[in-house]
Amino acid sequence: MLQVTNSPFQQEQVDLLNRLLPTLTEGQRIWLSGYLSALQGAGAPAGTAIVPGAPQPAPAAAAPAVSKEVTVLFGSQTGNSHKIAKKLTEKLQGQGFQVTLSAMIDFKPNTLKKVDNLLVVVSTQGEGDPPDNAISFYEFLHSKRAPQLEGMPFSVLALGDTSYEFFCKTGKDFDQRLEELGGKRLAPRVDCDVDFEEAAGQWIDSVLAALGQASGAAGAQAAAPGASATPTAGTASEYSRSNPFEADVLENLNLNGRGSQRETRHLELSLEGSNLQYEPGDSLGVYPQNHPRLVEELIAAMGWNPDESVPLPKSSEERPLKEALTKHYEITVLTKPLIEQAAALAPHSGLQDLLAAGREAELKEYAKGRDLLDLAQDYDLKGVPAKAFLGILRKIPPRLYSISSSPKAYPDEVHLTIRKVNYESHGRVRYGVCSTYVSERLEPGQKLPVFVQDNPNFKLPANPDTPIIMIGPGTGVAPFRAFLGEREETGAAGKTWLFYGDQHFSTDFLYQVEWQRWLKEGVLTRMDVAFSRDTDEKVYVQHRMLEHSKELYRWLQEGAAVYVCGDEKKMAHDVHNALIAILKKEGGLGDEEAAAYLNELKQQKRYQRDVY
Repeated sequence: MLQVTNSPFQQEQVDLLNRLLPTLTEGQRIWLSGYLSALQGAGAPAGTAIVPGAPQPAPAAAAPAVSKEVTVLFGSQTGNSHKIAKKLTEKLQGQGFQVTLSAMIDFKPNTLKKVDNLLVVVSTQGEGDPPDNAISFYEFLHSKRAPQLEGMPFSVLALGDTSYEFFCKTGKDFDQRLEELGGKRLAPRVDCDVDFEEAAGQWIDSVLAALGQASGAAGAQAAAPGASATPTAGTASEYSRSNPFEADVLENLNLNGRGSQRETRHLELSLEGSNLQYEPGDSLGVYPQNHPRLVEELIAAMGWNPDESVPLPKSSEERPLKEALTKHYEITVLTKPLIEQAAALAPHSGLQDLLAAGREAELKEYAKGRDLLDLAQDYDLKGVPAKAFLGILRKIPPRLYSISSSPKAYPDEVHLTIRKVNYESHGRVRYGVCSTYVSERLEPGQKLPVFVQDNPNFKLPANPDTPIIMIGPGTGVAPFRAFLGEREETGAAGKTWLFYGDQHFSTDFLYQVEWQRWLKEGVLTRMDVAFSRDTDEKVYVQHRMLEHSKELYRWLQEGAAVYVCGDEKKMAHDVHNALIAILKKEGGLGDEEAAAYLNELKQQKRYQRDVY
C-alpha cells in the first residue's frame, strides 16, 4: 500500500491510488505505464485527462518517422483475434494507412524483413501454446532463419485467460522475440483476459495514436469527410458479445439414455428477430448464471447483505448483490492476480504468505479446482465490504459451444450440444457453471443471452465435392451434425466419413437416429464408432482410425479434408499422433516428412481443429 510519508502525493491522491491500483489487471498496468510515459515524452500539460475510447499518446520511445504501410497479423483459434485484427484494419484504413491483413498461416515469413510496421494480435491456447494458424509463423520467428528487424516498429495484443497458468504466453513470446530481433515497440504490449473488449480498444487507440504521431497521419480521418473507420454492413445484427440477444429456449432434451453416467443436453434456441447469422463450424457464446447455492454460501461466508445495491462490472448501473453475483460476476475461478488483489484488501488474512516467493507451486495447487467460496472460508475474508471485493472480480465470461445445427436446415434456430459437468473436489460438489445451469435450471420458454462467435478456422470446403473426414467423440460431434445437415440441404456430392466415440453404445450414442438416416440416404458415406466402456480394453476414436489406416490414407490422397473437434489436452493430441502413424505406415514417410505432410494440410485448410 502506498504511504503518504514516502511519496510525493497528497493524502487524497494516495487514497485514490490505493483504491485503484489493487483493482488493475496486468494489461491495464502496462497500458497506464505506457500512457504516463507518453504524456511525459509528448510534453503534455499537467492534468491531461484519460478520455475513454479516445486515441492516447504513444510512448516516447516510438520511432521518429513511420511509413504509412502497416501489416496486421493475427493468430486465432476461435475467431476473437481475427475480429480484433479486422477492426484495427478498418480504423487504420480510415486514417489513410495502407494495410495488409493476414492470418499468420497465410503470411510468407521470408517477406517479414520488408514489413514497415507490424501489428500482432494473437491468442494463447491451453498450456501456453500458439493457436493452430499461428504455429508455423511462431516456429519460424523463434528459429535461426528469423531475420534481424533493426528498428522495425511493432506492437502486440495478447489474448488469454487468467485462469490458465500460462496467461497470454504466446503474445508475450512474440513481443519478446520481436524485440530480440531488433524491433522497436510502437506501443506497449497489452494482455487481455476473457473480457477483452475494453483492453483491446485501448490498445488499438494507443497504436493509432503512435502511428499517427510518427507519420503525421493524425487528422487524416478529419480530412476525409464521411469516411467511416468501422463500416457496418446494412444487414449486420445489432447483437454481439457485448450486447447479447435474449434467445427463447424452444427445447431442452437429455440425449443420454436411462442408466447413463452422463447427461448431455440438446438445446434448441430461437434466433427469430435477431438477424444473427452463422455458418456450420461457428460457435455460440452463452452467458450463464452461477449456481444459486454457491452464491448464497458465498454471501453468508463474507457476511454480506444479499439485498445491498452494488455496481455491475465496469458499469455505473447497480443491482442487488445476490443478482449481481448470480448473473454478472465470475466467482468460480481463482487466479493469481485475483488472489493478489484479495490479499491487498485483506492484509491480515494470511494470503500474503501464500503469495510469498518460493511458494509458487503451492499457490498453483491451491488455486486449481477451488473457487471464491474456498478463498473466503480458508482465509477468513469475512468483513471485506461487498463493493470493494466486487471491484476485483471480473465479469462472468461467456461459454463458447460449437453449433450443432445448419442454418439452412433450421432457419432462425440454433442448436447446441452441452454435457453437464459436476464432480466432488476439496470436500464439496463443484458444478460446471453453464452446463449445470442449462441442465438444471433452464426450461423451454425462458430466455438465454447469446451471441454468434465466427470461426473462420473451422469451415466446410468451398468445393462441395471435396471428401471430408470428421473426428469428434462425445460432444465433439456437435459441429459435424451441422456439417452433414448443411451438406444434405445443399446436395453436396463429396464423400463423408465420421469417427465417433463415447462410453456406452446403449446409453451414450448421441444423435444415433440422425446418423443412421444420413447413412441410409448417403449423406454420410461411412461411420466408425468406439464405445470405450463396452469392451474389456478401452477403444477410442484414434484406435478406429488406425484400424482403417489404409482407407483413411487413400481418402487423404484423394484430397479429403480432416476435421477434429473436442478435448485438446488428450484426444486432439492422440488423433494427431494417429494421423502421423498412418502417414508413416501407409505413405512410407519418416517422422519429419509426416509432420511436414500435416503442416501442408493445414496450409491448404485441409486439417482444421476446433479444440478446447
